[in-house]
Amino acid sequence: MGVILITGASSGIGRATAQAFLGAGWQVGLLARRRQALEAVAEGHEDALILPADVTDLAAMQGAVAALVARFGRLDALFNNAGIFAPQGTIDEIDPEDWAASLAVNLTGMFNAARVAFGQMRAQVPQGGRIINNGSISAHSPRPGSVCYTTTKHGVTGLTRTLSLDGRPYDIAAGQIDIGNARTPLLESVAEGARALGQEEPPIMEVEDVARAVLHMASLPPGANVQSMTVMATKMPFVGRG
Repeated sequence: MGVILITGASSGIGRATAQAFLGAGWQVGLLARRRQALEAVAEGHEDALILPADVTDLAAMQGAVAALVARFGRLDALFNNAGIFAPQGTIDEIDPEDWAASLAVNLTGMFNAARVAFGQMRAQVPQGGRIINNGSISAHSPRPGSVCYTTTKHGVTGLTRTLSLDGRPYDIAAGQIDIGNARTPLLESVAEGARALGQEEPPIMEVEDVARAVLHMASLPPGANVQSMTVMATKMPFVGRG
């Protein structure tokens, strides 16, 4: 087992993934903005470290990783998971503040977490580690009205591919998991809206299914890497590279 930092660990996919890693015997840094929510995830687990921080704040991220390393000695993996959904609409309807917020969390936040993790993995002895970025089905094909989210998730794919290339000399592997329709609060609200309108609910899978996939990616030996994995509800329409 090893040491992993999970961003966005207070709810949804992040929370389920944290619980999966703790159950598998990993030492887990739980990072999100809300301490109280993180305390609920960590309850009863001696190997959980609560790290309240905002991924958009580079100094806060540096402090969080320093605290994690002080507690556990190193960093073996990062699940770069924190992200937001901006209000939907065509590009002329998007509030520039929502666009800026999407960039700040979904791209700059991802960059900050990866930057600090990469630096720690490069400096530690023995050198190396693994960075797993949470992409999206939107990193393959957009949904209508998703210009903010889709644009940032395409950016995450570029980040992943560059990290994978730049990390090789330092034994740092990078991969991406693209997720479609996990049972998060957002998808539950979509399903509720469909029911209210008498429409068919979207196919949804459980967040625990995603968590098991991330655990598999992180548990591979140093000589193996999942560069890209798509995990989606079985009955979703096929999504191909555009």
